[in-house]
Amino acid sequence: MARVFSGKRPENLKRTLKDLVSYIGRHRILMLFVAVLAAISAGANLLGTYMIRPIVNSVTDGSGFSGLIRGVMTAVLIYVVGALSTLGYTQIMVRAAQKILYDIRRDLFDHLQKLSISYFDKNKKGDLMSLFTNDMDTLSDALNNSFSTLIQSFVQTVGTLILLFILNTKLTFLVIIGYGAMFFYIRYSMSRSKYYFAKQQTRLGDLDGYIEEMVAGQKVIKVFNHENANLKTFEEKNKDLRSAGTSALSYSATMIPAVVSIAYINYAIIAIVGGLMVIRGSSDIGSLASYLVFARQSAMPINQLTQQGNFILASLAGAERIFEAMNEEPETDEGTVELVNVREQADGSLIPCKEKTGKWAWTDKGRSGDTDSYKSDKTDAGEGAGELIPLRGYVRFEHVSFGYDPGKDILKDISLYAKPGQKVAFVGSTGAGKTTITNLINRFYDITSGSITYDGIDLKRIKKNDLRRSLGIVLQDTHLFTGTVADNIRFGKPDASPEEIERATRIANADSFITRLPHGYDTEVTGDGANLSQGQRQLLAIARAAVADPPVLILDEATSSVDTRTEKLIEKGMDALMKGRTVFVIAHRLSTVRNADVIIVLEHGRIVERGNHDELIAQKGEYYQLYHGMFELS
Repeated sequence: MARVFSGKRPENLKRTLKDLVSYIGRHRILMLFVAVLAAISAGANLLGTYMIRPIVNSVTDGSGFSGLIRGVMTAVLIYVVGALSTLGYTQIMVRAAQKILYDIRRDLFDHLQKLSISYFDKNKKGDLMSLFTNDMDTLSDALNNSFSTLIQSFVQTVGTLILLFILNTKLTFLVIIGYGAMFFYIRYSMSRSKYYFAKQQTRLGDLDGYIEEMVAGQKVIKVFNHENANLKTFEEKNKDLRSAGTSALSYSATMIPAVVSIAYINYAIIAIVGGLMVIRGSSDIGSLASYLVFARQSAMPINQLTQQGNFILASLAGAERIFEAMNEEPETDEGTVELVNVREQADGSLIPCKEKTGKWAWTDKGRSGDTDSYKSDKTDAGEGAGELIPLRGYVRFEHVSFGYDPGKDILKDISLYAKPGQKVAFVGSTGAGKTTITNLINRFYDITSGSITYDGIDLKRIKKNDLRRSLGIVLQDTHLFTGTVADNIRFGKPDASPEEIERATRIANADSFITRLPHGYDTEVTGDGANLSQGQRQLLAIARAAVADPPVLILDEATSSVDTRTEKLIEKGMDALMKGRTVFVIAHRLSTVRNADVIIVLEHGRIVERGNHDELIAQKGEYYQLYHGMFELS
């Protein structure tokens, strides 16, 4: 009998169907075969049942044994064709469904990677994962089962009604009355149970969230002996779920017995009335025998249509979430300036080359197909199309304002610069805008007003991939990928040789712990580095940045997760890495920024002080208070 789904129905059914049909259309030939074979299978079932009439009549009208054999053999042939058709469409449907799901899954993953960071900030990781798991699984079930079932059910429903009218028009009106009673009760039961199922789903979500929170906080719970209080809260939530579940199932559980009872009563009435018609000679016994089988089976395709209708609506709701993500506007990139390998000639000029020289330059290929040499001592970032501008790492902010939400600026009129080779440190309380500045350098977000230039080129003119290729970043929250230690370090430079990887780990002072791992650089990293300590994960992240050998380095709390001794080792390695590079440092520990060329103090999105350590201490301002008041910022 019809299942009741409490899941959300699609809000824009027309658009969702259009998107889904576009993927189904890519494999229209396979789907056409499925439709034809499913229709043949349903038609064979109908004709096989109809053959009861001539088989029974061949016995009662004196046609003899030969008539019986012909009828039986015809029925057997019909059922064989139906069985082969069923086998054919099920196998083809499996392949077609998997091809469609493969296309959707591939396009979804590809599109997500093109979305801006802001999209991932606004959407939970669990919701995005659910697109690939729950929603994709629901859509898979619908494609594998519902498409062919709908065709079969439609053919059987229409065919059954036609054959019922052909066999006995008068009795068919009794069948229709019985169907009316069934539909009335199904509609009533579904409307009532739908409300309670929605309530049950809400209660279940509350309980699941509470369980997840308690499991994650077991240490705190045990420290404060909070087990009994938690159990009481759990019992309350569990009781609410039980109450909602009981009410929902009370209605839905009556659906099957109620409809079956209506069907049995209707069948009994038809059998009695039909028998009387045979006795009176207004119908033959073969027609009645065939009719009774059709009447008994007629509820099945209607039930399937109702059931699949609900199931498909729930599946389309999942498909809608998938297509909504795929219809999100991808990250735009209007840049035309690219990063190219260059070779320096004897006169100091640069020329582009294909081989890797370790030297890079910017060129605006969007403005000119030809590339002129550009003197390496030229300081003007020039707007000349096609000129080669050496990659040096000169970053400048001019009156920059920015806010994640319209009308709420996080940064207000920020002006600063970092010359090639300078180490610039940002300090300030949480929310002052330190990390936001580094996010703007990466163009994870675009500024509201002002300008940012990189080697004199407006950041918006540089292609994002080329821009980010010139930057190295170590985040506070380290993320490692499934694979070996070497694979994770090589993430910063896919073509890095083993020698380059080892050099990067020595710079980050990570080689000592790596060589002590069971398989050294070939040790598998699991569960986002769960088999490594937090400090070791941070060292690998620093090595990953080191192997990329970028001209600009961004360290966002890079040493926040390591102890003081490890921090000193990292700093020694980082000093070698930072030599000749522009470095932006964000740190809570003021001791880590003492040797910075420039320290910028931020408060409420504004620069309140700037200078080196000695200058800021002499001013006895905000930095002085921070340095002498507390050594770590919260």
